[in-house]
Amino acid sequence: MKLEGKVALVTGAARGIGRAIAELFSREGATVGLVDLRPTDELAVSLSKRGKLAVSLHCDITDPMTVQSMVDEFHRRFGRIDILVNNAGIIARGTLMDLTVEVWRKVLDVNLNGVFNCCKAVVPYMIQDGGGKILNISSIAGKTGDLTAAPVYGTSKGGVNALTKSLARQLAPYKINVNAIAPHAIETEMSAEWSPEKRREIIESIPLKRLGKPEEVAEAALFLVSEGASFITGEVLDMNGGYFMD
Repeated sequence: MKLEGKVALVTGAARGIGRAIAELFSREGATVGLVDLRPTDELAVSLSKRGKLAVSLHCDITDPMTVQSMVDEFHRRFGRIDILVNNAGIIARGTLMDLTVEVWRKVLDVNLNGVFNCCKAVVPYMIQDGGGKILNISSIAGKTGDLTAAPVYGTSKGGVNALTKSLARQLAPYKINVNAIAPHAIETEMSAEWSPEKRREIIESIPLKRLGKPEEVAEAALFLVSEGASFITGEVLDMNGGYFMD
């Protein structure tokens, strides 16, 4: 097992990509903290029955003090934090003219400030414990600009990409790798909002002619937090079926 003995925090673990990552990490031997505003108790019980402990952590990642308290308690309980996956995120639809200041601030607060808050709380423990892996779940919109969302979503994810690279440079001396995955067209609740016509158009635009699966993103996440990726840092990995290549 690739993560035997590791301790991981996964935000947005209740559903979609975050849930798939948490499930795979658990199967690969990690103890997993399931961070979400939604209930994750059932998932924690299910994963723990398979032999690896998983704990439900109710937390608002936009509140720095709440995040710090959660991380402190998690570290006290398990003695270390080897992996942080910043997956929690929200989306907004519409044009610039539809976008309110309140929605602009909310999306940035969750998608960008939430990543900062979690990194700020976890990194000192990783430094203390001799290293770690941070993985941020970004989006193709952070590279191309928004395709199907309001112009705040891509802005937030572009910030995540820049933060990923900045932290990768700053934390490399402490043996902390920082990478990101930039998915597009994954079968999640976000893509479920598309109309049948838009879904067909998007699939037709993808060279592989299908949508991706959360489990496929999880496999990429597993690689990037494993020892096999120890010489990779500052990378923002495209996962889009060939739609966008850079």
